[in-house]
This record gives sequence, C-alpha cells and structure tokens, in this order.
Amino acid sequence: MKICEVTGWLEERYPCAYAEEWDNVGLLVGDDQREVSKVFLALDLTEETLEQAIDFGAELIVTHHPMIFSGVKKINNHSFIGRRVLKLVSNGIAYYAMHTNYDILGMAKLSADYLMLQEQKVLTVTAEREGRQEGLGRVGLLPREMTLGELAGFVKERLGLPDVKVYGELGKKVKTAAVCTGAGKSLISDVLKAKAQVYVTGDIDHHTGIDAVADGLSIIDAGHYGTEYIFAEAMKEELRQQFGQLEVEQARTKFPYTCI
Repeated sequence: MKICEVTGWLEERYPCAYAEEWDNVGLLVGDDQREVSKVFLALDLTEETLEQAIDFGAELIVTHHPMIFSGVKKINNHSFIGRRVLKLVSNGIAYYAMHTNYDILGMAKLSADYLMLQEQKVLTVTAEREGRQEGLGRVGLLPREMTLGELAGFVKERLGLPDVKVYGELGKKVKTAAVCTGAGKSLISDVLKAKAQVYVTGDIDHHTGIDAVADGLSIIDAGHYGTEYIFAEAMKEELRQQFGQLEVEQARTKFPYTCI
C-alpha cells in the first residue's frame, strides 16, 4: 500500500479545504508514493514522539498539530524544525498533519461525546457539508445537572487528566455546557450567545477567565494537551478499521508540564 492511499482517504474524510486559512495541513514532508505498512500517531511531532515513531518503524507519521506553520527558509541542524525534518528524511518517514480541518469535522463531536453532551449543536459554524452545519466546538446538555466542582471532576475523569483550572464558584449548578478543544478563548462570545453556563476548553489566560465569570460564564480549563491528545486514540481506531493491513500505533501519553 502506498502512503498516498492512506492520506487520500484521510483527505476524503477530513478535507484540507475545511481548515482555517492560517493553518498548514496535509502532507508536509516526504514522498507519498512510497510504501507504508506502519503508521504512527501523535498530537505533536516532538523529538520524543519522533524517536518513538522511528523505534516503531513507521513510514508515515500523522499528527494533529502541524510542526511547520509558516514559511521555512532553511532546513538544517541549527533549528529544531530543521533537525526534525532532516531526521524524517533520513529515516524515510513521511509526515502528515490534520489540524483545524479535523477540529471542525472530527474533534468537535469527539470532545462533546467524551463529555456525554446531549442535544449537541455546532458552537461556531464555519461551513456546511452534505447539507449540515459544521464548525468549531459543540454546545449541549450535560448528562445531568451538577455543580461546577462536580463537573470539574467529571471532566478530569472522562479525559484522564491530572488537573484542571476552574473559573467560577464551585457550588454553582450547571446543565448547559460548551466545549472546544485546544485554545478556545476566541469562541467565548459564541459560548455566551449560546447561553451555555460553563465552557470546557484550554489555554485560558487570567483576564479571559475572570472576565468570563463577570459575564456569568464559568470556565473549566482542561489544557491544550489535555483536551486534544484524544486525537491519537480516535484516529488509531479509524485507521485500523479502514486499513486492517496497517500496523498503527500512537505516542505514549505524556503531559508537557508538571504540577508541583
């Protein structure tokens, strides 16, 4: 099987055209006419995940976050991007990224399902596909009314997180929730319009958090990694179901920070 058969299927399911204009998705490094038998999945292409992929014997790496966002004028060993590209090429590994196109067509529903949201609606509509709205995030009803503190524990349990940050009174009762993985502060105006009582997302700064509470919105910051590392497990299952002949593995879960 050729790499282009795998990436072609990915692009049919999650077309690159759905990505945000600023994004950089698709085949970023490598020759898609080469044969592939092993695919490695990760949230980010770090030195550690690249070594894991090499040890696995992967011919193709698929990540959620693109390693290359903007123009690169030099590929050499003097930058971390250059070193990783050189290592990919020297090991004959192709590299494919699926970022906001997957956020819109996959991650939004995946994250809402993790939180067991009912009566889900698209939070921020960005496109239509086959007669239905698609976009970033979801808003819906929690499986039951609970306090903000209880919901924080529920989020930690469902996503397997060591910690979360909570903005708002822990005793506040909540039922309507919005979720957007990664860095979701730009969607807060849409969360307020949707009349959600709590917003689960990541990368919330101090002022955004306290301002949201002033507007009556509680926030659970579950982290960028914490809300998005579910990509690898979900994509592993999809690829295994579609391509039974492929060996598919994912990066070991490792949070990029330590709480002391």
